[in-house]
Amino acid sequence: MTTAREDLLAAGLKVFDRDGFEGATVAAIRTRAGASNGSFFHFFASKKELAGTLFLEILQNYHAAAVASVDADCGAADGVGRLIRAHLDWVVTNRREARFLFEISRSEWSEEVRGAQRAQNSRLAKGIERWRAPLLARGELLPMSAVLFFSQIIGPAQVFCRAFLSGRDRSDPRGQVETLIACAIRAVVAPGAQGQAGGQS
Repeated sequence: MTTAREDLLAAGLKVFDRDGFEGATVAAIRTRAGASNGSFFHFFASKKELAGTLFLEILQNYHAAAVASVDADCGAADGVGRLIRAHLDWVVTNRREARFLFEISRSEWSEEVRGAQRAQNSRLAKGIERWRAPLLARGELLPMSAVLFFSQIIGPAQVFCRAFLSGRDRSDPRGQVETLIACAIRAVVAPGAQGQAGGQS
């Protein structure tokens, strides 16, 4: 059984997805959740605060899926493949959340939200680095910063997903996963370590 707070967050996600951030109202979120005005403001000071909370919860879920996809046993090409599969699987399985995270969420969050986002991004980087660092040391991955590495892996996949998230393209983006993996391997894996990428997220 869900709590009132969870109901409000779920309702907020649906209303933001339908109306966008600007078009969404507290009244619409309350109506969707079946919550009173007092209940809403007990948990959130504003629509923006609810949206920021939702953003952080979705971001944490997305990061957890990425970190869980790789481990110490993954080689360079295999790990790259797993990260891309994890991204595409998460986007397709959590389409509304992905739309909010990548398409709807706002850049002008409060400093508190931005600070929490930086902390979550740092945890993601540490999780990926546990897999990446030994491969860098062995020369199996090309030397680059963690930020550049992740942008080379996930950036193209995310750009490719935009048409799917916006509804312009109804085809499952996972249909192009092998091409996305092959391109990412060429971008970050040392030529001598470019073996077969496999593994499921």
